Amino acid sequence: MGPMGQEVGGEGGWPGRVSAGSLGRCHQGPEPLLLSSQLLQKGTKMNAEPERKFGVVVVGIGRAGSVRIRDLRNPHASSAYLNLIGFVSRRELGSTDGVPQISLEDALSSREVEVAYICSESSSHEDYIRQFLNAGKHVLVEYPMTLSWAAAKELWALAEQKGKVLHEEHVELLMEEFAFLKKEVVGKDLLKGSLLFTASPLEEERFGFPAFSGISRLTWLVSLFGELSLVSATLEERKEDQYMKMTVCLETENKSPLTWTEEKAPGLKRNRHLSFHFKSGSLENMPNVGVNKNIFLKDQNIFVQKLLGQFSGEELAAEKKRILHCLWLAGEIQKHCRLKK
Repeated sequence: MGPMGQEVGGEGGWPGRVSAGSLGRCHQGPEPLLLSSQLLQKGTKMNAEPERKFGVVVVGIGRAGSVRIRDLRNPHASSAYLNLIGFVSRRELGSTDGVPQISLEDALSSREVEVAYICSESSSHEDYIRQFLNAGKHVLVEYPMTLSWAAAKELWALAEQKGKVLHEEHVELLMEEFAFLKKEVVGKDLLKGSLLFTASPLEEERFGFPAFSGISRLTWLVSLFGELSLVSATLEERKEDQYMKMTVCLETENKSPLTWTEEKAPGLKRNRHLSFHFKSGSLENMPNVGVNKNIFLKDQNIFVQKLLGQFSGEELAAEKKRILHCLWLAGEIQKHCRLKK
């Protein structure tokens, strides 16, 4: 049963709780979630001389798309397997940094294009993924892959039907901060915790409800503490001030409470404030653990490993399960907040 009492198991649905042990200790979370973490940290196994290159188009050239183009053009181990053909944009740009603009129709129909990097606004992800999968292309998409759990499940089924890789980027799991937290929580009994994220506003029409636009924070909590249940969720808005505060109460499998808060307003600095209390002590806020280097490139390395078939079916299924769980929780949070308005 889901946190709202809905039946969520069954063929093709989100499997319910994993019964293999309690989450009393943070390192005893459901095994598939730990496998997902291992997948993200797995070393890159690539030959010096690739036998073939996959033709790539980048859809959208905002911040993420520009970083993707930079990494594709630079001599990296994974980039050696990829051939940047062009970019797709709704704006008429002609070219950028010597990379040609091509139409969406040409990208979909070209036999030379085998891979699409979807770096557009979140609201357009679902449509682009569907079009490129139907055209027989592999897809890398920035998170969140969709703005609904049902759509993500459907697209994964389509990818499996087409025999193509569908990869959702999660650079937040490749950050130095997350690596630090992962080490800190291992083997500790969580009593309670909180995570507050502040930033400037995002347009919901373009980036989705705050539970989706902020899904990287939810992914941190799930990756650290295992599957979570939703207890309550509220949304405070003052649209005239562009102010928004979403407060979500979650709990782990052994009923330890976790509070996740997203607060957005003009002038608010992008920052995380966390507090985790364990039986053995507390962790308050994040120390300076170093600069995050090449996290998009590390994500590309993982994607290329998937293209080369270097992950087991068990690892891929575990990652998919975690991603769908987070999208499902985000959808439930949205329903809770909308019902209370």
